[in-house]
Amino acid sequence: MINFNGTLLEENNPILLINNRGFNYGDAVFETIKAVNGKILFWEDHYFRLMASMRIMRMDIPMSFTPEFLESQIKRLIVKNTATAIRVKLHVYRDAEGLYLPNTNAVGFCISMTELDNVLYPQKDNNYTIDIYKDFFISPDLLSTLKTVNCSINTLGSIYASENGYDNCLILNTNKSVVEALNGNLFLVSGKTIKTPPLSDGCIKGIMRKQVIGVVNSLSDYELEEASISVFELQKANELFITNTISGIQPISKYRKKNFQSKVAQLILDKININIRLA
Repeated sequence: MINFNGTLLEENNPILLINNRGFNYGDAVFETIKAVNGKILFWEDHYFRLMASMRIMRMDIPMSFTPEFLESQIKRLIVKNTATAIRVKLHVYRDAEGLYLPNTNAVGFCISMTELDNVLYPQKDNNYTIDIYKDFFISPDLLSTLKTVNCSINTLGSIYASENGYDNCLILNTNKSVVEALNGNLFLVSGKTIKTPPLSDGCIKGIMRKQVIGVVNSLSDYELEEASISVFELQKANELFITNTISGIQPISKYRKKNFQSKVAQLILDKININIRLA
């Protein structure tokens, strides 16, 4: 089922009108959320990121859009599903007529869900090969940090990866710095330093990125650095891994001729899973 502006509908019900601004102009933001045993993981972080995204997109935030209201709307769907782990997608779109200029900044929302296989984030030891996607570049600005439905680079990069036998690709910004993967944030381990691109480089303000940064800051043996990453640093690293809310941490096993370890990635993931159990 889906939750369309507070009304529960069957998934096969047509709800998208041809003048929907998310469809016409990419004028929508979204959150992809994991829920386990009826609990929404990292809900406060998701909520405040959504509110910040709506403000940057100059959408009017309804007074009803409290954390409690949106959480209750998500849970109305969760109780309809018997799965213990669920992927929830919350879209907020500008609900207005007009061309590029909308005639109002009012919003609507739609919530959908799919089942997931794992309650905790699983350790991944499988081969995972990446390349650099160089056809298009991300702009290092605030808009690039938002989760919007304008995902052209991610789509084209995913097609490129599939056509060339890669599991994923890393994206560059216009300064030719490595920003992120097609589906998550990037972390690089070099010695005792764990490095990730800063938001000012244009990477998504990831929820799992925030959890990983929190864990790294609690580790006495490692130091976190938010700094630009050059392409040349990749092959010198001990580890590379990708983070997102649904898969957790995905270690990269190979980039070009370099094979990587996954020791630190597994250490961090274990600590995140412990936090989930304790929540």
